[in-house]
Amino acid sequence: MFDCIVVGAGPAGGTAAYHLAKRGRSVLVLEKDALPRYKACSGGVSPAIAQWFDFDFSPVISRKVNTIRYTWKLGDPVHATLNTPEPMWMVRRDEFDHFLIKQAQQIGAELRDNTAVTGIEFKGDHWQVTTANGTLEARYLIAADGAKGPMAKWLGFKERKTRLGAVMEVPHADGESAQFDFGMVKNGFIWNLPKADGFSAGTATFRGGDGVDLKSALLTYAKAANINPAGVQIHQHPIAFWDGNEALHTRNALLAGETAAIVDPMTAEGIRPSMFTGMKAAEAIDQALAGNGNALATYTTTIGQEWGSDMAWAQRLAGVFYRVPGIGYKVGVKRPTATDRLGKIMCGELRYADVATRALKQLSGGLIPGMG
Repeated sequence: MFDCIVVGAGPAGGTAAYHLAKRGRSVLVLEKDALPRYKACSGGVSPAIAQWFDFDFSPVISRKVNTIRYTWKLGDPVHATLNTPEPMWMVRRDEFDHFLIKQAQQIGAELRDNTAVTGIEFKGDHWQVTTANGTLEARYLIAADGAKGPMAKWLGFKERKTRLGAVMEVPHADGESAQFDFGMVKNGFIWNLPKADGFSAGTATFRGGDGVDLKSALLTYAKAANINPAGVQIHQHPIAFWDGNEALHTRNALLAGETAAIVDPMTAEGIRPSMFTGMKAAEAIDQALAGNGNALATYTTTIGQEWGSDMAWAQRLAGVFYRVPGIGYKVGVKRPTATDRLGKIMCGELRYADVATRALKQLSGGLIPGMG
């Protein structure tokens, strides 16, 4: 009987396992794939996550980036520098996720990878978890199996709304700046994040119907940007953007990471919020194990207050920006303060609530003559 079984070995699951093990709890991580495994993700990580851990992530930081280049349909470029305490980290998710799990293992967490969960059943005061390799038991569960995992549904939550995302992996180098290209994808943009040995270009649709062929959009982008097609691979995947506060707890179980639909609906940032939920989930399970009957409900409240309330502003901003991206580029992205504010938001130093009212007014001013 484990204190907690964590389903999923991504950033949320690894973080939860680490913090539970650190508190002396017995924790088992179940992962359907063999680690390390590829994950479709562009791999931009806010260095703000470092404050939540007592180890160094340097071994899995492929590159640090503090310069950004923006374009409108690959023209009208804007160059900017991130004025944050630490440059943005660029990681490869196979290495990053595995490294995090190994840190958890070193302090007592157990991992069983290549082990798919096939069913769960509540047994009065604990969970029985069935896998392809046998049955396990735990007093609590953390569901961190991602946007397309079955755990949320099995736990009785309504189906998460997902949108489509895609990542193009390019195995050869292309500059040292992060690049954000607008006007190439309807209702979204393309982000191009450099690694030590290549780069990842990602895209998603942020509003409206999902009728955009993202694979074709990335291929068109690659051709227009003169990207060498040799060795290029494109992976499509679902993304669960935040879409309003919902319950993230049920009897003896919590949702974390993308299973909790925690991705930023303005920028598609997902790793930092996933790790935040993993840390808070571990705290809640630890308190529940200590006898606090309100701990799991408090987790839902905490995520709603500390993440969801700000995502309401991000969602409003995204709804306007991606409707009129040309105006958004002109009155928003091209402003010298834009990168500074975006960097501070992604590092947790600034909230969307601090900038959204002014940004929405600027966008509306661009739409309505005489305003602004």
